[in-house]
Amino acid sequence: MALVALDVRETDRGTTVRVHVKPKASRSRILGEREGALQVSLAATPADGEANAELIRVLSRQLRVPRSSIDLVSGRTARTKLISVHGVSMAELKQRLGL
Repeated sequence: MALVALDVRETDRGTTVRVHVKPKASRSRILGEREGALQVSLAATPADGEANAELIRVLSRQLRVPRSSIDLVSGRTARTKLISVHGVSMAELKQRLGL
């Protein structure tokens, strides 16, 4: 998966990445990059924060970090979100995503 245009930025606490989610999919998985955002399909529904929790689980598993290291910075009710991954550099994040 070549994600050349992925909107990833390094901060003093880790790395942020823009994510676009597709809830109510048949299974949860990372699909690739689209318009600078990481595309993630989620088997959860957007009701009661289930999709946000599933997004954090999927990213935690793929990036090999505890769920507590991932914060939803913005986009709690939107499909496009900004995620912060604490303690992971931009290079590590890209490597763990297979870039």
